[in-house]
Amino acid sequence: MKGLVLAGGKGSRLRPLTATGAKQLVPVANKPVLFYALEQLVAAGVTDIGIITGDTAEQVEAAIGDGSAFGAEVTYLPQPAPLGLAHAIITAERWLGNSRFCMFLGDNFLRGGIVPYARHFRERPCASQILLRRVEDPTSLGVAVLDGDGRVQRLVEKPREPVSDLAVIGVYFFGPEIHRITPTLVPSARGELEITDAIQGLIDAGHEVRAQTITDDWIDTGKKDDMLEANRLVLGSLQRRIEGDVDAESTIVGAVVIEAGATVIGSTVRGPAVIGARTTLRDAYVGPFTAIGPDCELSGCEIEHSIVLEKSIVRDVERRIADSLIGREVIVERSPLRPQAVRLMLGDHSRVDIV
Repeated sequence: MKGLVLAGGKGSRLRPLTATGAKQLVPVANKPVLFYALEQLVAAGVTDIGIITGDTAEQVEAAIGDGSAFGAEVTYLPQPAPLGLAHAIITAERWLGNSRFCMFLGDNFLRGGIVPYARHFRERPCASQILLRRVEDPTSLGVAVLDGDGRVQRLVEKPREPVSDLAVIGVYFFGPEIHRITPTLVPSARGELEITDAIQGLIDAGHEVRAQTITDDWIDTGKKDDMLEANRLVLGSLQRRIEGDVDAESTIVGAVVIEAGATVIGSTVRGPAVIGARTTLRDAYVGPFTAIGPDCELSGCEIEHSIVLEKSIVRDVERRIADSLIGREVIVERSPLRPQAVRLMLGDHSRVDIV
């Protein structure tokens, strides 16, 4: 079985953070979310992996390389435009050949991994096996209607009426039968070839489509709050590890990881939290569920339940920072200028909450 990981797309819901970067490379607990997908595929015995790339192909290739660091062999498959998930399968058709495959959306986070679902698909092959999760509000998702034996009868995209609470998540298993369906698809109202239409095409053609309902945490990390929730889940399983330098005036409480080369001076870190390599904390407080990336500087500030990406600086901020996602090479500091005022330089699609 091969793996097909989607790492294209625009990442519009995470702008401006993704204006020049791949959304799949935004880190969760200091590791790009795309890495979790690759690791979970390899753990399930899927080591021949194709990665669909778009405008950020160069960044993705630089981060992943040939895949050997993950125990995989990676092939890059450029998609000319983000024309839908089913179009990604068309893009990869020659590489996939007649192999069965697992398609994994590179910005989806599934805490429990895919090992049992991959095993089930190998043991009981079918045209498609999809993963479902019960949700409170299915109106913004694709949902599945099942028969009594767990086979999928139909899929409904963003239903106005609650026909089902079983949402289709971003991990799919397919047999080669899908390649007979994708050429027949027509673009949806948003101009894309939809994966739900492709799966419905398999059902309409008489192929068996089965579903498994998961209970693990699943997050589509397309928005800031989703990233913070995924970060919280990963940090919640941290094991304490102190490899950096912590002075006698500092306090480290709970499950805290301080990477090699990091320096903590006169500061408090309350876990779960991770402090990246070569980062310096000075007279700072880092609270629970916070991931500080490498090469950062935090001084005279307090922060919790947040993600700070590499090479950023936060200093002399009087109010505690919380529930925040701070990008790369960002500077957040108190200005010495008078008269006092809020002075901002923000990119498109930014959001600032001022209290």
